[in-house]
Amino acid sequence: MTVITEKSPSDADTRDFARDGVIVLRGLFKDWVEPLRAGIEKLMAAPSPLERSYAPKDGSAPFFQDLCNWQRIDEFRSFVYDSPAAAAAAKLMQSKTGRFFHDHVLVKEAGTSIVTPWHQDMPYYCVDGQKSVSFWIPLDPVTRETALECVAGSHLWGVSHKPTRFDGSALYENDTSAEMPDIASERDKYNILSWDMQPGDAVAFDFRTVHGAAGNTGRSVRRRVFSARWVGDGTIFVDRKGKGSPPFQHLALKTGDLLDGADFPVAYAG
Repeated sequence: MTVITEKSPSDADTRDFARDGVIVLRGLFKDWVEPLRAGIEKLMAAPSPLERSYAPKDGSAPFFQDLCNWQRIDEFRSFVYDSPAAAAAAKLMQSKTGRFFHDHVLVKEAGTSIVTPWHQDMPYYCVDGQKSVSFWIPLDPVTRETALECVAGSHLWGVSHKPTRFDGSALYENDTSAEMPDIASERDKYNILSWDMQPGDAVAFDFRTVHGAAGNTGRSVRRRVFSARWVGDGTIFVDRKGKGSPPFQHLALKTGDLLDGADFPVAYAG
């Protein structure tokens, strides 16, 4: 289990990320906690058309989500270009470049029962490639029981599991992809990693890594998370013939084209 404490991951850290598909970074974004909190306040006051908030049927607190706001929220834009994220992403991906893919804000209010189901991110996205990393950055203290959980090594399974909505329905019509294993019922079969985390820490994980998260029950504090997704050299666009997440339906790219354009800036080039 690797803990990164410096601004730049070491070669050993990079090898562990390649092996496990997930590591934790301690304090890498501590200087960005307040700016990102401010950005989230702006976003929640004026959500985008991509906002997806969930109200649990049991009447507990809501779960707010919104995506792709870095171009209109100054604090998010500054994070993309000025934080250590781009360089750290490139190092972990073993890539010459760090290209920003998109941002995702997730706020589980205190008491929400909504569970984030086990899934991989790649099947939801309009991209494919061997170099990817998400930084899951909590802006409030989280315990390992409410933090992100990742199945170590699952990015190397060679399987693209069927993406589903929160209600369990398939995201794409006529999708014959393999179903996600019932990890919740067979946790002892997997090497599941999670950590107690402080604001400014981050979990870095590959888009192909299987992951999920519990609700925020039994707690008096909200769980604000800023997630920043990055891709590296050779990443291509894939038209998955459906409304992915994020949808990016305005793009003129075709399947097999290298991912490029104003929506996906290169923030680091080594």
